Amino acid sequence: MSDTTELQQGVRRFGHVNWLGMWTLTIREVRRFVAVWTQTLLAPLATATLFLLVFSLAIGTRRGDVMGVPFVQFLAPGILMMTVIQNSFANVSSSIVISKVQGNIVDTLMPPLSAFELVVGYLVGGILRGLMVAVAITVLLFPFIGLGIQNPVMALVWVSLGGAFLGSIGIIAGVFANKFDQMAAITNFIVTPLSFLSGTFYSIEGLPPVMRALSYGNPIFYLIDGLRSSVLGVSDSSPWLGFAVVSGTTLALCGVAWWMFRTGYRLKS
Repeated sequence: MSDTTELQQGVRRFGHVNWLGMWTLTIREVRRFVAVWTQTLLAPLATATLFLLVFSLAIGTRRGDVMGVPFVQFLAPGILMMTVIQNSFANVSSSIVISKVQGNIVDTLMPPLSAFELVVGYLVGGILRGLMVAVAITVLLFPFIGLGIQNPVMALVWVSLGGAFLGSIGIIAGVFANKFDQMAAITNFIVTPLSFLSGTFYSIEGLPPVMRALSYGNPIFYLIDGLRSSVLGVSDSSPWLGFAVVSGTTLALCGVAWWMFRTGYRLKS
């Protein structure tokens, strides 16, 4: 009788979770954006600086306090979150759609990674890029406007949750899009409007009732409002309600992303 156990095809031989595979995918995603740090770090930092500079110079002291804080300080958390989520989305979606266009998505799908492990690997990469941008804006810009962070731990939680939320959308968009113009359409008609109509530049309490109700249905509003609560101590809604809404929505989107990888939706020719 042979002492060699015959290996069955399709049976995983490294436990329930391929930790090494997930780590490798995450490191690949991190190296992608670190290699082009001028695009992934300097560009978002410049954009955030321009937003704060333009609003402070154009409006400045002529705009009264918003929710009891100076207008520029009110803007800063919203601009930070908007920059974070846009970068997290871009990191994940561009990685997938570029691989599909270049025809090397098979390099990601062939290794022994489950759908769950693929989702986690891509998400962590997007979250880390968002955290890197958030740290850069906080360290380099917040001191110039005299802004501190009241609850750093919750601020970190909200930034990470924002990266996970838009990262999950980025996976879905990247898998769905087969061409760059399809990705551009998703960005221009879904991600950007949701970002700008989320209370970044204003308090939703000043909106008409219909627009205010629509804002309460926008998860990005809760992300910005939650971060604003952590940084400034003021918010338009309950941070715990926002946490529940965004967490539930993120889990649902991750479920869709898992299904896409599990079934090979728009990935298999």
